[in-house]
Amino acid sequence: MVRRRSLAIAIVIAAALCARAAGAEILIATAGPMTGPIAWFGEQYLRATELAVDHFNAAGGVLGQKVELVLGDDFCDPEQAVAVARKFASDGVVFVVGHFCSHSSIAAAKVYEEAGVLQIAPGSASAKLTEEGGPNVFRVCGRDDRQGAMVADYFASHWAGKEIAILDDGTTWGEGVANGVRRRLRELDVRVAMDQTFTPGKEEYSDLVSRMQAAGIDVFFPGGLHRETGLIFRQARARGYDLRLVSSSSSATGDFPMIAGPGLEGTVMAAATDARDTPEATAVVAQFRAQGYEPLGYTLFAYAAVQVWAQAVAAAGSLALDPVTEVMHSRQFDTVLGRIGFDQKGDVTGFEPWQWYVWQADGTYLPLEQSSAKD
Repeated sequence: MVRRRSLAIAIVIAAALCARAAGAEILIATAGPMTGPIAWFGEQYLRATELAVDHFNAAGGVLGQKVELVLGDDFCDPEQAVAVARKFASDGVVFVVGHFCSHSSIAAAKVYEEAGVLQIAPGSASAKLTEEGGPNVFRVCGRDDRQGAMVADYFASHWAGKEIAILDDGTTWGEGVANGVRRRLRELDVRVAMDQTFTPGKEEYSDLVSRMQAAGIDVFFPGGLHRETGLIFRQARARGYDLRLVSSSSSATGDFPMIAGPGLEGTVMAAATDARDTPEATAVVAQFRAQGYEPLGYTLFAYAAVQVWAQAVAAAGSLALDPVTEVMHSRQFDTVLGRIGFDQKGDVTGFEPWQWYVWQADGTYLPLEQSSAKD
């Protein structure tokens, strides 16, 4: 269940960035938006990788050596991501859990490939990451084209004949997931009444809401992050416009219900599979909760990335990139997400990375099959 939680990590992270513990022998890193408006996702990476490193070090480390975690704040900006990646490479980092925003992951991937650094992305869904990335690039989350097709199939079965709007924020991921919806709707011959790109980072979307209202839009899907999605929904409801929302995986955060405001109950969301209730995750989830932290969104995906790396290194008997990636392409790994593997592109296999959820009146979400969502 989703639990509301205030985000208060910026000062802690600022003090911890690139800190190095004396005597550490293996450097791994995580990078994402550790500060700024979507630092909620950075906290997920931070919490997950810290706990995973603690677990491995308590068990004797990896290849008999202690592991040290280095942090990088890319602010969801590709230029900053490249700078972070170069710093990691120069420091001798061998493995990176990151990044979060797809355009940041794609930009950083080129640096990691040149430096021989393994990259496993917990939350970068853009198909371009593994389609265009090198042999060092993997991800444990799903692809945006698959998520987009899921959303389109839902529109076809629940909203055909209604006025549908498909929006995107113009970013690599936002446009990519929206294009996945568009392609599949064309295949299904489902009409889209409004198709538009909006500018992220604004506080006011009243013009966009007015255009949707004038066009008689019944339901919309926004390819974009949870902040803008919530603001558009809230501003529509504030003027009495009963606009319905089908939201993306970016909305699976504790602060999304607070941003979206009243009327969210019954809203469906195509999100990353929530593994918190699976047997493989039970012990880790309990430890997160003992820390007062609910492992939402991509937290367990980031933890799984560290598990994969440690198991691959152990099987390869080496930290070197080539033998580690050879292992990653040839076997499966036991993780908090279940038993997973990777195809030749580096995309995850072995479990369904996307599922349907529905928001409840108390600001939590449940699997769709456990609740009756509005149509």
